Amino acid sequence: MGNIVLTRVDSRLIHGQVMTKWVNQVRANKIVVVSDELAADEFMRSIYLMSAPTGVEVVCLSEAQAVESYAADVFGSGNVLLLLPSLKALKNIYDQGVKVDSVQVGGLGGGPERKVVFQNITLDDADAVILDELAAAGVKIVFQTIPEDAPQDVDSILKKYRG
Repeated sequence: MGNIVLTRVDSRLIHGQVMTKWVNQVRANKIVVVSDELAADEFMRSIYLMSAPTGVEVVCLSEAQAVESYAADVFGSGNVLLLLPSLKALKNIYDQGVKVDSVQVGGLGGGPERKVVFQNITLDDADAVILDELAAAGVKIVFQTIPEDAPQDVDSILKKYRG
């Protein structure tokens, strides 16, 4: 069985900070990317698979595949960094049985109706509802882009969002 050492929501998925800082910080030897879009795009998936540093396995799964893999054996073996592109994707798999104790929000891009709440992290109303629901279910949620940043708790972020 795998051991989830970090669940991270970051719309950029695998990028320099994840690969060089968070993998080392949490001693992950496997990254499980959960993205319906990426799982359906063979070309982009191959790029992500090639981007892993030596000794780190990368697996790209759809949300449905992630639910199955988690139920079977918590994503196989190793120390797993579970990486999702959005809070919606996290909530979808959480509601289907992928239970996580804590979540780190590290990057959610901008767009219409989105408000900056911490560095490059933006939220919209749907994200705020999901954060409320996950927190009410007992999931510890922090906002942190890189290890050197002090983590921001979800309550202070939502207060800032709701202004």
